[in-house]
Amino acid sequence: MRFAPASSITHEETYMTRTLATALTTVLLIAGAHAPAFAAGMQGDIDQAADVIERFRDMPEQGIPDRVIRDAKGFAILTVLKAGFMFSGQGGTGVVIARTPRGWSAPSAIATGGAGFGFQVGAEVTEFVLVLNTTAAVQAFAHGGNVSFGGAVSAAAGPMGRTIGANLMPVAAVYTYSRSQGVFAGVSIEGTVIVARNDANREYYGRPVTPQAILSGRVRPPAGAGRLRSALARL
Repeated sequence: MRFAPASSITHEETYMTRTLATALTTVLLIAGAHAPAFAAGMQGDIDQAADVIERFRDMPEQGIPDRVIRDAKGFAILTVLKAGFMFSGQGGTGVVIARTPRGWSAPSAIATGGAGFGFQVGAEVTEFVLVLNTTAAVQAFAHGGNVSFGGAVSAAAGPMGRTIGANLMPVAAVYTYSRSQGVFAGVSIEGTVIVARNDANREYYGRPVTPQAILSGRVRPPAGAGRLRSALARL
């Protein structure tokens, strides 16, 4: 997980915003039934994240190991839409949330996106849960810049199996899991870039707030995040 130099963040954030908008336009044209989830703003992302956590929690024995969940320092939860008609694109939004001495923090808005060319038709919705195994992984998101997987802080497809051995030790700072069309799996996201949505945070909290302040627990969790925090507590 690497940080872009300060001088390049503005350019890369602009690029990510542009590709995300392009991808979502493609998605909405092809998979209009999913439009409401992406049009509801950050509260919609928080509600969707709670849905995702509840679905992951209800997975059968091949789900996220209990030990991984208990030791997690935080979670990043994203819903990504990928669609194409000659042109292919993908984009997703979500939130990151951290464990603090006083319980789960308020959520901070994040996004990812990308685009490419290819002869494909169709649309797919994939839900991702990124388990942040270390404090360094949480701080990568708290830094407020771009988070790129595959650097000093590693990411790997997470182990599966609810009753996996109690002596399990993390082999990566971030474990990644996905659910698409009912299929649950550990998944590699090497090369993926996730950006902080500072504008979304400012609009949602009604004032400028940094991801660091949010994830450290200095920002009071809003009532709208209650269901997500409860879902995580039940894990």
